[in-house]
Amino acid sequence: MADRGASAPSLPDDWPDHPDPILALNHMGRFDWNLDTRVMRMDAQARGIFDLRPDESDHPDVLVSRIPPADIVRLDTAVSQALKDGSETYGAYFRVRRRDGTLRWTHSHGHIRRDGAGLPHRILGVIRDATEELSDSEVRGVQAARADALRKQTNIVQLTTAALAHARTVQDVIDAVKNTHGLTLLGATSLVMGLVEAGRIRLVVEGPAGSFVPGTRITRIDEQYPMSEAVRTLSPRFIESPEEFAERYPVLWPHLTDLHITSAAYLPLVVQTRPIGAMGLLYNDRRGFTPEERNLLVALGSSIAQSMQRAMFYEQEMDLAQGLQQAMLPRTIPSVPGADIAVRYRAASVGSGLSRDIGGDWYDLIPLPGGRVGAVIGDVQGHDTHAAAVMGQLRIVLRAYAAEGHPPATVMARASVFLHELDTDRSATCLYAEADLSTGVLQMVRAGHLDPLVRRAGGLCHRVHVPGGLPLGLSAEFDRLDCPVGTMELGPGDVLLLCTDGLVEQPGADLDDGIETLSALVTTGPEDVRELADRLIDVAEERCGDDDVALLLLRRRPPDSPRAGGRLQQHVVPGDPEALTEARRMIRAGAGAWGAGNRADEIELVADELITNALMHTEGSAVVTLRVLTGGERRLRVEVEDSSSALPRRREAGESCVSGRGLLLVEILTDEWGVEARGGGKCVWSEFSVTKASAFAEPAERDHSSGGAHGTGRGFR
Repeated sequence: MADRGASAPSLPDDWPDHPDPILALNHMGRFDWNLDTRVMRMDAQARGIFDLRPDESDHPDVLVSRIPPADIVRLDTAVSQALKDGSETYGAYFRVRRRDGTLRWTHSHGHIRRDGAGLPHRILGVIRDATEELSDSEVRGVQAARADALRKQTNIVQLTTAALAHARTVQDVIDAVKNTHGLTLLGATSLVMGLVEAGRIRLVVEGPAGSFVPGTRITRIDEQYPMSEAVRTLSPRFIESPEEFAERYPVLWPHLTDLHITSAAYLPLVVQTRPIGAMGLLYNDRRGFTPEERNLLVALGSSIAQSMQRAMFYEQEMDLAQGLQQAMLPRTIPSVPGADIAVRYRAASVGSGLSRDIGGDWYDLIPLPGGRVGAVIGDVQGHDTHAAAVMGQLRIVLRAYAAEGHPPATVMARASVFLHELDTDRSATCLYAEADLSTGVLQMVRAGHLDPLVRRAGGLCHRVHVPGGLPLGLSAEFDRLDCPVGTMELGPGDVLLLCTDGLVEQPGADLDDGIETLSALVTTGPEDVRELADRLIDVAEERCGDDDVALLLLRRRPPDSPRAGGRLQQHVVPGDPEALTEARRMIRAGAGAWGAGNRADEIELVADELITNALMHTEGSAVVTLRVLTGGERRLRVEVEDSSSALPRRREAGESCVSGRGLLLVEILTDEWGVEARGGGKCVWSEFSVTKASAFAEPAERDHSSGGAHGTGRGFR
C-alpha cells in the first residue's frame, strides 16, 4: 500500500502556505515533522485533509482528537517500527474524523531523515485523501490485518497463561510474566506490580532500571495512584494519552516524564471478588486501546491473579512445612565425649531456584550409656507437609527405642512396625549406627538406605557395604523385620559419613558414580569434620539438586593415652530372650571387630554357656563383658558376673543327661578360665589367645584391604 504514496519533496523553511497545484490535483498535502521539537508543519492542502485550521496544526498531539484510537495504534505501529528498524520510509492507512463527524480514509507516506549517528530526527511526507481510492477489498484487507494482529496478541496471552501454569512461587509468577516476551510483544515497555498486604499495596515489580518512583514502595489503597484506584474499585484503568495521565494522576505523572509514557493499562488482580494486588502496563509508542485489546488485557490480568493466588497459598504452605520441619529436626547436637560431630541439612531447590522445597530427610544423634552413641540418617518418601510430619514422628520413636537400650536391629524393626501402624502411604529409608567410642566397635543396620562411607585416619575414604533390609514400613508390611547387622571397628581419627541420596544423586548419572565422586571429595577434604561438612554442602548447592540433603559426620577422636584395650558390656535379665540374643550378637560382633573371627564360634559358645549357668543357678541377672587384653600376649576375655557367691562346680553327666557338661565344654574350648569373687557375687571368666597374625590382624588394615565392614563368622547379623 505504501507504493501509492508520492515522493516527498524537500520542503524549504519558507514554503508557501498555498497548495502545490500538482499535489492539489491529486488531493495531496505535505507535512514536515521535527522529531526533536515534536513540531509538525503542514501546508494548506494537508490541513484541509485533516479539516484543521492553521492554528491547529503545530503539534502532532492535535491530530489525536481527529483519529480513532484503533487507527492511532495502527499509525503509531507503522511509524515506530520504521524508526526502530532503520527504514527510510513508511506508509499507513488510517481514518480521520472531520468536524461534521464523518470518517474519511487517508494515507500517509513519510521519508525518515537521520543524522550522522543514524538517529532519526525529521520526517518529510505527504498525506492524501484515500476514501475513493480504497476499495472494498482493501478495506477487508485492513480488517484482516487487524484480525491477524488480534490473533497474535491472543496467542501471546495464551503463551503467558501456559507459562503461569508451571509457576509455583510468587517469584515464578513474576518471572513468567516478564520472561515469556508476552509483554514486549503486546507492546508494553514497562511493568509494575503490587500485592495487597495489611491494607496497603507493596510494590514487587518496579519496571525497568531507574524507573522507581520514590514513595511508592508501599502505598495506601486510598491514595491517588492508578494502581490504588484499580484495587479500590476492582476495575481496570486505561489511560490513553500523556495529557490524560497528567490530569488524572498529577502526583505520579511528573516522575514518569523521562520514560515518555504515552498510554497505560492498570489491571486489578482479583480472586473471588477479593483484590490481591494490581499490575500496570506502560507504553511509550502507542495511544489508546481497542475494545479487543482491553478484553485481552483484562483476561491476562485474571489469569495472573489466579496464578498469584495459587503461588501465595503454596508459599504459605511451604512456610508452615518448613517451620514444622525445623521444629522436628534436632535444635542442637549434644556434645559427645570422644567424638567430633557435624550435621548439615539443605532443602531442595524448586521453581526459580530461589526458593526451597520441604522434605522428609532427617538426622539425629543419640547419646547412650557406657560411652556409646547412636547416629541416625533417614529419608521419608515425599516432599510435603505430611512427609515432614512423618519424619518428626519417626525421629522421636527411633530416639526412644535406642534410649531404652534396644540393640540396633530391634530399634529398626520397631520403628518399621510403628510406621506401618501409622496407616500412612509413606515409607522411609534409614540407617542406624551405634558406636562404642571407647572400643571403636560400630554396629550398623540399614533399611533401604545408602551405604555409609568411612574415611580412615590416613585419609582414604571408601564405601562400607552393609547388607540391608526393606525400607521402614515396608519391612513390617511384608513381615521381613529381621534386619542384618554390620559390624566394623572405627579407629581413632576415622570419620563415619552418613547422608541421604540428595548428596550423591545427579541427573543422568549412575548412583555408584555419585558415591565414588563423594568418596573422592571426602578423601581430599579438610580434616575438620565441620569444614568438611561445609564443603560437601557447598558442592550440593553448586549442583542445584532437586532433592533434600541431610548429612552427619562422626569422627572418633584419638585417645589421650595409648589404648589399653577395648570393652563391650551387656546386661542380661532372666526371662528376656531378646537380651540373651543381643548378648550373643555383641560377643560375635566384638570378636569379629577385634580380629578374632576365626574363634568367634568358640567364644560365643562359651559365653552362652556361662550366661545360661548364671541365669539358671543364681535366680538373678548377669552382666556380660568382652575385653581385649594387651600385654605380652593379646587375648579376648569373656566375663559373666552374677550376684551369687556360690562357686560353679563340675558335675559328671550320664549318657542320657541333658546337662552337666557346661564347665567341661568351657575347659575344652578356652585357653584359660577361672572364678573371681566380686563383692556380693562372683565373676566367671574365660580367655582366648589371639596372638597369631592370622587370628588378630589390625582391624583398620583388614578394612582397608576389603573395602567393607568386618564379617562376624556367619556374616552380618
